[in-house]
Amino acid sequence: MAVGLADAGGLESLSMRKLAQELRVEAMSLYYHVKSKDDLIDGMVDVVFSEIVLPSPGDDWRSAMRQRAESARAVLARHPWAIALMRSTPGAATLKHLDATIGCLRSAGFSPAMAGHAMSLLDSFVDGFALQEAALPLDPAGGMTAATEDILAQQQMMTDAFPHLAEIAESYILQPNYVFGNEFLFGLRIILDGIEAAQPSEEP
Repeated sequence: MAVGLADAGGLESLSMRKLAQELRVEAMSLYYHVKSKDDLIDGMVDVVFSEIVLPSPGDDWRSAMRQRAESARAVLARHPWAIALMRSTPGAATLKHLDATIGCLRSAGFSPAMAGHAMSLLDSFVDGFALQEAALPLDPAGGMTAATEDILAQQQMMTDAFPHLAEIAESYILQPNYVFGNEFLFGLRIILDGIEAAQPSEEP
């Protein structure tokens, strides 16, 4: 219920009183279950983490990390309020997820340090991309046609003042097949290639 309220109106719209009203209980009764709103939010983030695909030891690490990253991006698109909170006080689901991710990498031959590097790099990329995606004025198809066309309405000014921006807008972003989400797939492939190249051959 709390996650649904935050999804609908943002985290700032969530209060203990509003949650109590939705649950049809007295606000004070919620404090038998959570210590504070911060405690409630920690639990909500744990719920979000539980929705991300869980890797397993023995999985092909590259496929597992790609699937995990794509799943995390989709989950954060459903719960954009959670993007900035994914490193808050971890709950059981969060710890289970992180442990499974490390376990997958370790079983694939990653040293503890390399597993940490890989997970940190991937998570930073996913969280940053999700934050950017949530902030951009994307159209329903995932492009930026309307916003870019508005900017380019003053065509001559754009070309004179910002020639490189005008060029990429016209030749790339405004093309019919442009979807911002493809930038995620490109970046993820580059990161996985880099991790693979940096991973030495060694026993776990």
